[in-house]
Amino acid sequence: MKKLLILCFVSLFAVAGYAQSGNAKPAVLSFDKTEIDYGTLENGANGEREFSFKNMGGEALVITTCRGSCGCTVPKCPTEPIMPGQSGVIKVNYDTKRTGAFTKTVTVESNDPSGAKVLKISGEIKAPATDAAPVNNSGH
Repeated sequence: MKKLLILCFVSLFAVAGYAQSGNAKPAVLSFDKTEIDYGTLENGANGEREFSFKNMGGEALVITTCRGSCGCTVPKCPTEPIMPGQSGVIKVNYDTKRTGAFTKTVTVESNDPSGAKVLKISGEIKAPATDAAPVNNSGH
């Protein structure tokens, strides 16, 4: 009986030591999709879109940096840790007052050991409509 009790204690300490040795599954940042096509939008339309993600790892996910490729692309990332199995969103707002086709990126850095993730947005913004009514110069 004494040997069994000692064996249980040794096994317990071995398992606890393994878990603390860094062998736990790390945080894993997994996106539903990494590209969003805005399509063709009117000038000044709503430029906000969302990228959904989930922490598929065994540790809390911490997003450390979230940056757009230019000032016209503004991301907003969660500042609180995302626990294992939990989900979150990264909001991206593109300035739709810029006419023409666009392709931009958002770089997301976290404690996911696989490295930074790059999200892509693209689309086209129509030229603004003119407010002036057409002038009829036909004389009628």
